[in-house]
Amino acid sequence: MIVEVNNLKKRYKKQLVLKGINIQLETPQIIALVGPNGSGKTTLLNCMTNLLAFNEGEVKLLGKKHTDASLFHDVSYLQDNRILYGSLTGYDHLKFICNVQKLPTSKIREVAKRVGMESYLKKRVRNYSLGMKQHLLLAMVIINEPKLLLLDEPLNGLDPTSAINMRRILLELYKEGTTIIVSSHNLDEIDRLTNTIYFMKDGALLKESLQDFATKKYLITVDDVEKAKTILNEQKVLFTVNEQNQLEFEENEVDIQTFINQLYEHNIAIQDIENQKVGAEKRYRELFEQELSL
Repeated sequence: MIVEVNNLKKRYKKQLVLKGINIQLETPQIIALVGPNGSGKTTLLNCMTNLLAFNEGEVKLLGKKHTDASLFHDVSYLQDNRILYGSLTGYDHLKFICNVQKLPTSKIREVAKRVGMESYLKKRVRNYSLGMKQHLLLAMVIINEPKLLLLDEPLNGLDPTSAINMRRILLELYKEGTTIIVSSHNLDEIDRLTNTIYFMKDGALLKESLQDFATKKYLITVDDVEKAKTILNEQKVLFTVNEQNQLEFEENEVDIQTFINQLYEHNIAIQDIENQKVGAEKRYRELFEQELSL
């Protein structure tokens, strides 16, 4: 068994934050952990990795109790960047891990190249941007080639190129046999990483397969967005305009070919059409409708 969490309960004073969490993972896979801020995602990961004591239950990772120190040669946990030391370089952080893990320092250059931080490896962390800190954190948790990788908001502060590279690395690690549990608010990236998701709601875990909710979303770039919006509103077509000024449609809400024909009839040039799988956001909206309305 890779992960075994049984009836895990955690209280803060009188508040029960984790209400009997159960997780069993027998084969390598990528699991997404999703929920609003304060839902208990980080608390769960901290309990699993023995950074936080819990009140009831049991946790085993790779067949060992979560308190077994030898376990962390094969388990890594990416936390937020508050664990970094501003006066040290990225190289210093990675060298420390090599010393603790008894790894050759040649691994530092290898992992720096893999995550794309070679150019600032010797710079002090106080001069890092948020994205550069995320790269360093990722390097720190994969340098030991873990069998189990826990990630708490790994996409924070990443530009689109870095986010794509992060996804590529995680998928490579999964193909190499690493089990990954990733907590993230980036639902588009979750859709690209996995179909298996645990939603945290009211201190409990709801396991879902996104295949049950998946639809297609179309992103259309046109030469005249305002004119297109006028036409769509006249036709009462459901759509949104994203930050990139693209028109967004869900497949089940509009006949995409009919809409394309309408644009051509009104002399609106289509510059690009992209389709994406949508599942995590759709299910999130259903589960957390009350929170979204606040």
